[in-house]
Amino acid sequence: HVQLVESGGGSVQAGQSLRLSCKASRTYEVRMGWFRQAPGKEREGVAGIHVDGITTIHADSVKGRFTISKDAAKRTLYLQMDSLKPEDTAMYYCAADGRYPCPRDFAHWGQGTQVTVS
Repeated sequence: HVQLVESGGGSVQAGQSLRLSCKASRTYEVRMGWFRQAPGKEREGVAGIHVDGITTIHADSVKGRFTISKDAAKRTLYLQMDSLKPEDTAMYYCAADGRYPCPRDFAHWGQGTQVTVS
């Protein structure tokens, strides 16, 4: 079993940036992804990254503004979020061992970190 702990969320104004981090409790070389869920909406995929750490995919709604990356040595997944918009407001989750963008396919989830953009 692997534990995932997100951090880096917060409240910002539109146009500002945040960087989310997700640290794994142990080395776990699997596909990973970031998802988000706003109140009353289904959980949706934001970005995914392959085991190679190079192959990535981003949702159309965040393409050009968000960037997923990982540092294998630090066992940490990142989501750099620039030019934030109010519609990006949601709880953000990292997930491991699954096929993006299907949240039901992922085996492990963090507890989430709140991002609020006003």
